[in-house]
Amino acid sequence: MHRDAPSPVGLEPLEAVQGFPLTGVPPRATARASLRLNINGRSVRLRGLRREPRGLLRLLAIFGPGLIAASAGNDAGGIATYSSAGAAYGYALIWVMVIITVSLAVVQEMCARLGAATGRGLLDLIRERWGIGWALFAVGIVLVANGGLVISEFVGISAAAELLGVSKYLAVPLAAIGLWYLVIYGSYGWVERVFLCMTLVFFAYPIAAFMAHPHWGEVARGALVPTLRADHDYLFLLVGLLGTTVTPYMQLFQQSSVVEKGVARCHYGPERLDAWAGALFSNAMSICMIIATAATLHVVGQTQIDTAADAARALEPVVGQAARALFAVGLLGASLLAGAVLPLATAYAASEAFGTPKGVQLDFRRARLFFGLFTALIVLGAGLALVPDLPVIQLLVIMQVLNGALLPVILIFILLLINDERLVGPNLKNTRLYNVLGWGTFALITIAVAVMLGGQVLDLCGVHLFGGGGK
Repeated sequence: MHRDAPSPVGLEPLEAVQGFPLTGVPPRATARASLRLNINGRSVRLRGLRREPRGLLRLLAIFGPGLIAASAGNDAGGIATYSSAGAAYGYALIWVMVIITVSLAVVQEMCARLGAATGRGLLDLIRERWGIGWALFAVGIVLVANGGLVISEFVGISAAAELLGVSKYLAVPLAAIGLWYLVIYGSYGWVERVFLCMTLVFFAYPIAAFMAHPHWGEVARGALVPTLRADHDYLFLLVGLLGTTVTPYMQLFQQSSVVEKGVARCHYGPERLDAWAGALFSNAMSICMIIATAATLHVVGQTQIDTAADAARALEPVVGQAARALFAVGLLGASLLAGAVLPLATAYAASEAFGTPKGVQLDFRRARLFFGLFTALIVLGAGLALVPDLPVIQLLVIMQVLNGALLPVILIFILLLINDERLVGPNLKNTRLYNVLGWGTFALITIAVAVMLGGQVLDLCGVHLFGGGGK
């Protein structure tokens, strides 16, 4: 290039650029920083560089993937499972939620740390570390688990619409189109803000829990004193609670979102807070669901929840006859949140397994597998949710139990990867405490699943490991 030729790209000194008088400029505008670049001989001003938020705004700005992923676990299936646990066994299963809250926070934080340390999603790392065979095995697990859950989310939207007096044949297609449009045409920041707003619907349950006037001594006993029963239904719900609280798609979404957000390992600190805050908030709402249903349904002998209307009665102490509408709004918001997060997490996983482009910032042309699978799952979930006479509550709970059964496979991959010092470095690998909690979570879930499945197999052989109901 000729010595006197202007550089095609470079920075101009600010004093060399003609300035604009500040007279009459609003004070807010002076708080914005700007930068002028000389690109191909043209002076371009980059605007919108704002000061870093401070105080409460800085704290709120931290929340993102952790809060969204954990809150998405309180989806239609979660509401059904927590409500069923409270109605069937009162406060007896709250201790499970206390333990699993720590487990959820630990697992979600490990995934956030993996994403920040490597810049890769979970299935990306599995493929690079163990090869395409194990990646295909893992993505198969994800497709089985998440495929059923996507259907359950649209079943939840259907149930909520009918509680509000709207035909599901209108509400479900509109919801599917709305979620599809949000992700296809929205930027990551916009999508994240919409998802965060959807988490506000869960505040109805703490209010319901207090307004129901539960026996707080029994609540404390249920939370602090573990109880086990030789009862297949009890163990079935216990595994369902584990599966709906620590769900594989939550880990996939957490890690992939941290990667897409562009979090560097040197700026990882806030993501740890986001993961723990998300887990604590989500499970506090879950425990309130159990308390609300235990204090309103279990105490009057209604131990079986068959419909969304049955679960809605847990909110009657708060709003009386408006309980159906309030529950419907909560169920709709939860189902919409998970109805978008689930297909996204699955599309992330499949794209990572095959090494193809992914992310809501791209388009169909550049990320065909990502957006194609997302679209297919939305269509499949919405279509099957319109099948008449589906057993809503039973289907939702069964899906959570399936997730609990598949969860140990994903946990093994996460624990092996986060302990690989060559991958994450010495500063971001698991500490001894994290390993104890992580492997303890794996052992707890694996034992519960093994006992439940073993009991079912023995029942088929005529050997009854568990007694009767005993609710």
